[in-house]
Amino acid sequence: MKKLIFLISVVYCSSIFSQNDDLLIMVEGDSIPTTSIGLNEITIFPPLVFSNYNERLNYYTVKRKTLKVYPYAVLASERLEKLNERLLLIKGRVNKKKYTRAVEKYIENELSAQLKKLTRTEGQILVKLIYRETGKTVYSLVKELRNGFRAFSYNSLGKLFDISIKKEYDPEKNKEDAIIEDVLKRAYGDQSIILDLK
Repeated sequence: MKKLIFLISVVYCSSIFSQNDDLLIMVEGDSIPTTSIGLNEITIFPPLVFSNYNERLNYYTVKRKTLKVYPYAVLASERLEKLNERLLLIKGRVNKKKYTRAVEKYIENELSAQLKKLTRTEGQILVKLIYRETGKTVYSLVKELRNGFRAFSYNSLGKLFDISIKKEYDPEKNKEDAIIEDVLKRAYGDQSIILDLK
């Protein structure tokens, strides 16, 4: 019993003394020593596993298209946010409509050449990503900012190209949306996402 008490007291005393002898580290660029080194946070994703070649091909096709159109969705979200802020400052329904029309023409002149180069599937992915970024379908955004007839005509025009501007983004129920979400999370995780449209 005496040996057990002696052993416990030695372990206890050694733990007390070891806690007081912390190693201090000088971090480059800092003048105060610290006991720990701050590291950047990283995200680790499980490796991609595909059951066949077609599944792999589909994933990488959706990935390429998603990363191509995602900057447009982010830009649309930012422009919509600024537009809504400015519309709050404008008085009168007529003045708001004029301003909205002017912004639409400006965006159309700025981006129409680039957007016309998108494929049908890239266009549909863009519609889903705009929903992801804004929380509203393209149809409801056009209806809200312009009018119902304009939204209807855009949707009818889109149907000619097999694109629905009423599509919502739901990665829990739609397999393609789940792939898009995975692609974006991985791209943000490894910081490979490029939001510059140049």
